[in-house]
Amino acid sequence: MEIEGIREQYVGEEINDSPIEEVRLTVPITDDPTLPTMTFRTWLLGTIACALLAFMNQFFGYRNNQLSISAISAQIVVLPLGKLLASTLPSKLITIPGTNLSFSLNPGPFNIKEHVLITIFANCGANSVYAVNIVTIVKAFYHKSLHPLAAYLLVQTTQLVGTVVPSTIYFGTAWWLLDSVENICDPNKLPEGSPWTCLGDDVFYNASIIWGVVAPLRMFGRLGHYKKMNYFFLIRFLAPIPVWALSRIYPEKKWIKLINMPIIPGSTGMMPPARAVNYLMWGLVGVVFNIHVFRKYKAWWGRNNYVLSAGLDAGVAFMGIIIYFALQDKNIYGANWWGLEPDHCPLAKCPTAPGVKVEGCPSF
Repeated sequence: MEIEGIREQYVGEEINDSPIEEVRLTVPITDDPTLPTMTFRTWLLGTIACALLAFMNQFFGYRNNQLSISAISAQIVVLPLGKLLASTLPSKLITIPGTNLSFSLNPGPFNIKEHVLITIFANCGANSVYAVNIVTIVKAFYHKSLHPLAAYLLVQTTQLVGTVVPSTIYFGTAWWLLDSVENICDPNKLPEGSPWTCLGDDVFYNASIIWGVVAPLRMFGRLGHYKKMNYFFLIRFLAPIPVWALSRIYPEKKWIKLINMPIIPGSTGMMPPARAVNYLMWGLVGVVFNIHVFRKYKAWWGRNNYVLSAGLDAGVAFMGIIIYFALQDKNIYGANWWGLEPDHCPLAKCPTAPGVKVEGCPSF
């Protein structure tokens, strides 16, 4: 294999290499410092990829079955686009007016460093902006409109400044709602059938209320409806201990050390938007390619595993977009079968507030 052949040339010398075999198989230890990086192609494709992923993920984030498009999808798309620009753009130098600076639209073949930088650009837009939820809540639930400039500044400050200014804005938004939404804190004067009450009683808007007032008793104490779930914090804290003990008792069983208990329960964080069958497929593909194929066909794994992973990830994203616009946008959700239902627990529709009684539901 080419990468391993390069390493053999450095036997006996101190080299900057990774101790992880999977990394050594896929990442070369050589570098070409002459490759151009911050090129016109990098800025053009990177900016477009960042903006497009930000829009698509925000757009699909409002679906019941959310779709997240990762930077890997953009990484696949921009490769042919970068090569296309390299073959069509002129190589003539362009001078920036009023300066001695110049650059070329086409400094040469599209290279791996440009590709990596564009992927980093795309990744910056792959995650949704948390503050958009504030704008959404105000418009969708309270039927009020924020001025576009105010909404824009709200989103930008929470992204760029950190936590101090966002905390102030959260309180400011709460104050604005209390001051401008008529009768928001008087349930006797709200429109009939309105589910909304004062912000202090409703746990969507203000993080200080959730963690500073509600949390001690209603989330972790005796007043909480799901207080027994807190035992899972203890279970996850203690889970690595038996794995560590078994690895010491049976040192010849190398596979025991591969069990990472903090990662196993944490990896299910993406399950709610998906289905259990999706999670089983993720596990099956991971076991087959990262254990069986990796052990028996390492050369193939080193050349193709990352590309395969990117292809599967991009395939899900592209098909999700196509299915949405071709079918779901026209209210076509496929065959009516039991796996299509979002929830099979009839008690999930029952109220949990103390004293509320509904026929067919248990009393709390």
